[in-house]
Amino acid sequence: MKVQASKWLAVAGAATVVAGIGAAMSLVAVRPAAATAQFATQTGKSCGDCHTNAKGGGPLTPLGEKFKANGNKLPN
Repeated sequence: MKVQASKWLAVAGAATVVAGIGAAMSLVAVRPAAATAQFATQTGKSCGDCHTNAKGGGPLTPLGEKFKANGNKLPN
């Protein structure tokens, strides 16, 4: 039984290490949003046209999703 317990402990330890590495990588991979008030100035639209928050930032509206998918240019 001691052999099985040590194998289980090794597997649990390896899984913990893998989860820890994954969590650390997710923190490193986070990038700040690329949206700026410059887009509002260039397009003549308010931040709230593309974002659910009227001040900008946060989730995008359907127009904001189209703007993003179109290379940050207003869709035709």
